[in-house]
Amino acid sequence: MDETELWLLEGPSWVQYRTRRDLLGESEEELAVVQARRGMSSDPALLSLIRELTDWPGMVLNSHKSAGHTLHKLVFLADLGFRGSDPGMAAVTDRVLAHRSGEGPFQVLMNIPRAYGGSGEDQWAWALCDAPLLLYALSLFGLGDDPGVKEALEYLAGLVRENGWPCAVSPQLGSFRGPGRRDDPCPYATLAMLKALSLDPQGRQSSAARSGAESLLGLWTQRQTRHPYLFYMGTDFCKLKAPLVWYDLLHLVEVLSRFPFLAQDSRLAEMSGILRGKADGQGRFTGESVWLAWKGWEFGQKKSPSRWLTLVARRTLQRISGSAP
Repeated sequence: MDETELWLLEGPSWVQYRTRRDLLGESEEELAVVQARRGMSSDPALLSLIRELTDWPGMVLNSHKSAGHTLHKLVFLADLGFRGSDPGMAAVTDRVLAHRSGEGPFQVLMNIPRAYGGSGEDQWAWALCDAPLLLYALSLFGLGDDPGVKEALEYLAGLVRENGWPCAVSPQLGSFRGPGRRDDPCPYATLAMLKALSLDPQGRQSSAARSGAESLLGLWTQRQTRHPYLFYMGTDFCKLKAPLVWYDLLHLVEVLSRFPFLAQDSRLAEMSGILRGKADGQGRFTGESVWLAWKGWEFGQKKSPSRWLTLVARRTLQRISGSAP
């Protein structure tokens, strides 16, 4: 155990838990892991998130970039390691599962203005920039084998094209489409789909995953000239930020690191090299941008190294180097 890992183990229970599981490779049965999970179940900040999520969907989703929306809080809890069987979580997952579209994907409460092709009214609907994230969270909560979850993933995976996933929405949203050419891939939708597929053994090796990964890696090499749906990969894209909400370097590299077929890809190596270069002399990472909705969290500041950012970055780099436990 090196100094950075020891430092991580001095952090909050959720950092301790993921450090022991992801960096040290400790099993769920080991005492220190059990104690860390027990600490998570009594952490006031995490309990507050669970209470908020029992009122799912909470606020209406007007922007997928709204970092404080319950959708992103749900994904964050899943990333920490909460399960559907943990206290209070069944009420959350039951509410998410209760709203499934006729096509298969699960829905959120949205409001798309008429000026953008929507109805201007609150309605249950899905888009490729939210439905895959719900599947990702539900899978981490232990519901990956639920028939509805599997069918929804199959349906969304089937929307892939040769250049990745498009901007696709449910019929309830009418003619809404993001600001891009119809034939372009949506980088964020493609990232979200890869995130969902990364948890499915077959999906992780699928031709759909390969098409999506190639699309995003191709956009990286063409980042000076191609910006589909106004997603740029410049200075702001490269800034470290947590939690992983939008389309940025850490989020992209973290997701792509989950696919073994990219292990030797030079483009992923280039991006991971940029990420690696952001570590300080002690191997710690500091946020370079902040989601205001998360400013009260240890990663919601830019003055000192963040344990959570360090854990996510280090875990990602270990996967790419092949040194993960």
